[in-house]
Amino acid sequence: MRAAALSAMRAAARPTVAASYAHAVAHARGPGDDGTGAADTTRGAWASPTQRLPFAEVRLLWERILGPDEDPYVGLAVGSSLRPADLHVLGHLVLASSSLAEAAAAAVSYHPLVSEAGVLSLHRGPRQSRMVYGPTVAPGAMHPQQVEAVVTGMVTAAGWIARDWAPASVSFAHRAIGDPGRYVEILRCPVVFEAAENAVTVRTAELDRPRALSDPELVALHRRHADVLLGGLPASATVRARVRGWLDQADLLRAGPEDLRDILFLSPRTLRRALREEGTSWRELLDDARHMRALVLLRTTDLTLDGVARQVGLSGAAALVRAFSRWHHMTPGAYRRHHAHDRHTAHSKKPPP
Repeated sequence: MRAAALSAMRAAARPTVAASYAHAVAHARGPGDDGTGAADTTRGAWASPTQRLPFAEVRLLWERILGPDEDPYVGLAVGSSLRPADLHVLGHLVLASSSLAEAAAAAVSYHPLVSEAGVLSLHRGPRQSRMVYGPTVAPGAMHPQQVEAVVTGMVTAAGWIARDWAPASVSFAHRAIGDPGRYVEILRCPVVFEAAENAVTVRTAELDRPRALSDPELVALHRRHADVLLGGLPASATVRARVRGWLDQADLLRAGPEDLRDILFLSPRTLRRALREEGTSWRELLDDARHMRALVLLRTTDLTLDGVARQVGLSGAAALVRAFSRWHHMTPGAYRRHHAHDRHTAHSKKPPP
């Protein structure tokens, strides 16, 4: 069952990238100097900023602009040259935000509109806070320069609304691929490599400092448009949906967030953070999966309550009764009696031996 779940999850995980961001990558060094062919970026899915490009296609673009020597500074160039339009509606939301905190919250919510190949999360502390980026594609599928472009882009976007601002520090999970001094020069802060996470650390007081000029009505307008676009993305774009899909076929007695390392490419800690940013948690999704599976088993099988409990990852009948009373305010036995017709129908559909 775990192999089937793994296969289904990977089949559903085909991340896409906004054409507007792909254009920014293609032209980071200036028009005509990217080696991709200008005509290729004006046709088909490239022609509209809201179109989606397969991540694999954008990776090929990166490989062309990196060149045979894999220029170590291309990511810095892409990230530092970003304009609001390159992030489409998210860029305009950031530009209209009343504070860095509001801009960061928008980035966490709407980053999938730019790319589904990673997740952003904001972790607030009393003195310092961190904006963390975690790729959700297989290790090796994303060049370090691609990660650096995202992290540098966060610093650049913050500068649109806080012009004299600089982060407290920046960290990358990979080793330095160029002169560390070049990173410090561009990011204007200490830079750490081979760290636990890719992150921009900011002073919390600066995160919450209000802008002199902001437009709440414009922010609301952009959010409405962003919500419409976000609703148009496939459900598999969210970490929550992908975890739910895996849990549907998993062994719920043994399932844990560490089992998803090879599927989402996120550590249990980062996975929990990503789910929290999406308004849920591992415990809540596991409880929902147990609930849904218990309903099906009670309606369609003659398993004892102990048997149903084991199938949904609970210790026994008593634990199932407690959980079911919380879910439905009735006992599992009462639910089964109410749906006895479903069980008889399921048995009648079984092929003869």
